[in-house]
Amino acid sequence: MANQEDIFKKVISHAKEYGYVAQSSEIYDGLSAVYDYLQNGAELKKNIREYWWQAMVQLHENIVGIDAAIFMHPTTWKASGHVDAFNDPLIDNKDSKKRYRADVLVEDHVAKIEAKIEKEVAKAAKRFGDAFDEAQFRSTNTRVMDYQEKADTIIKRLARSLEKEDLEDVKNLILELEIVCPVSGSKNWTDVKQFNLMFGTKLGASAESAMDLYLRPETAQGIFVNFLNVQKSGRMKIPFGIAQIGKAFRNEIVARQFIFRMREFEQMEMQFFIRPGTQKEWYESWKETRMKWHLSLGMGEDNYRFHDHEKLAHYADAAADIEFRFPFGFKELEGIHSRTDFDLGSHEKYSGKKLQYFDPELEESYVPYVIETSIGLDRMFLAVLAHSLVDEELDNGSTRTVLKIPAVLAPTKAAVLPLVKKDGLPEIAHQIIDDLRLDFNVTYDDKDAVGRRYRRQDAAGTPFCITVDHQTLEDRTVTLRHRDSMEQKRLPIEELHTAIDREVGMRHWLKKIL
Repeated sequence: MANQEDIFKKVISHAKEYGYVAQSSEIYDGLSAVYDYLQNGAELKKNIREYWWQAMVQLHENIVGIDAAIFMHPTTWKASGHVDAFNDPLIDNKDSKKRYRADVLVEDHVAKIEAKIEKEVAKAAKRFGDAFDEAQFRSTNTRVMDYQEKADTIIKRLARSLEKEDLEDVKNLILELEIVCPVSGSKNWTDVKQFNLMFGTKLGASAESAMDLYLRPETAQGIFVNFLNVQKSGRMKIPFGIAQIGKAFRNEIVARQFIFRMREFEQMEMQFFIRPGTQKEWYESWKETRMKWHLSLGMGEDNYRFHDHEKLAHYADAAADIEFRFPFGFKELEGIHSRTDFDLGSHEKYSGKKLQYFDPELEESYVPYVIETSIGLDRMFLAVLAHSLVDEELDNGSTRTVLKIPAVLAPTKAAVLPLVKKDGLPEIAHQIIDDLRLDFNVTYDDKDAVGRRYRRQDAAGTPFCITVDHQTLEDRTVTLRHRDSMEQKRLPIEELHTAIDREVGMRHWLKKIL
């Protein structure tokens, strides 16, 4: 476990050292659970956004995108249920005075049980080698089955208690499992209380006339209130989707794990409007489509899994998470939810406006049902960063730190390196940059020996290094070095654009999900 913690600490320090992420207002000792994306982080974030947007909006004829405001009329949040039901169950430890999310304490306890299962599986895999049948082992090994049953029982009970708002039983569960405070090590807990996560603010010229507003805790409601605007102006026919990328804000009391859980974060959401009764098929279809998008980035099929919700939100009839193997275990990366007609129906009721669709095939009007796909951009960023950071042992016994970010998402696509700072080599390097920068984000680096420059670009995640040397003066060829394989090949300057585009161009990656 400590090993995983060390890996995560390394990800966090690497993110800062190489210009990806730093704590907000750091010179004033920072602000808890708020982070700034630095020069490489801003580029990586932009590329993830673009890859999602193109896959979601550009590749689907029946999905369009909007950009709704962060401020919304306060009744929106009454209608959506956020005013009454957007709560976290919190518990305090009386000795450390630290506050925790009660459900997270229980889930972390279950994660330790699951870690024991993985340990048993790993031991057996080592013992049996190629003959090992993991599925059979999991379903027949007594110890593994006992662990699994224990974990399932705890999660089911937690879900049941939260659904019934039985906070006393949540506390009892924590006491029965003998969960201790990570800081004080004591079991001296308060009762569990619900805490609303929305940030309040005011709109108006004076305190007396100001209207109470909230910073939006999700981007979905901006889509729902614009359902008719988009449907009519775009002459959209059901089934159709509306996508949006934007900031959301939650007053997370237990914000932790770097950028995994923050108070200000970004969501990439799509609400897909469908005919009532077809939700089961569309739900399964979107689960498959979204998993395909994730797998197209080549971060390993075994690092993803679906997790069906035990506790459903009040509006859902089915919900699943796509979980990713972070350094701190499998955690939610994206949610796919069948939201029924709750949202549009509720806004129709509270606004008094008809939010229905006239179906020409059925010749009737109805409130559409909705399938939602919702992914945290910051979590996706962390998944990419954490998975990509590796220490490699090389044939000569040395090691290199390399950030193997999928080339389509890499902040800088190529670094141009003149071998020496004279003999006209820097001039040719700048000519190459001027040509490539129209299509790619490229950089110039002439400091240190070329080997050290390669290592620096590897650690920053740059897929290609282009070295300009004395042979370039004779035949206008350069050396193109690939980050992942470290393979080098000589090619004419004129062929650089095509060679780089083949590896980093979005269209080549998007073809995998068509």
